[in-house]
Amino acid sequence: MSEQVTVATMTEQAAARAALIKLLLFAGSLAFLPITSYFVSWKYIWTGNSIYAAVTAICVANVVLVAYIVVSVLEDKQSLKQVEEKRLSESKKDR
Repeated sequence: MSEQVTVATMTEQAAARAALIKLLLFAGSLAFLPITSYFVSWKYIWTGNSIYAAVTAICVANVVLVAYIVVSVLEDKQSLKQVEEKRLSESKKDR
């Protein structure tokens, strides 16, 4: 029984670690990409027009947020699928 608890604990820790890494990656992207896109688009694309550069940065920030939401939803669907498969396998064992 203790082996099962150890495996379950390690699995939970790995899942928590993966979620934390994903959160930090998206937080870093949200901090770095809009600022970078603002200055790059201000200097090279819009040649000094700060309003268009700001709109570009806003669009980049929204893309990062939408990407985080999509990844979270897909991850949630995957975890629900795994729980359902586990439930089905346990119900087959009971028979």
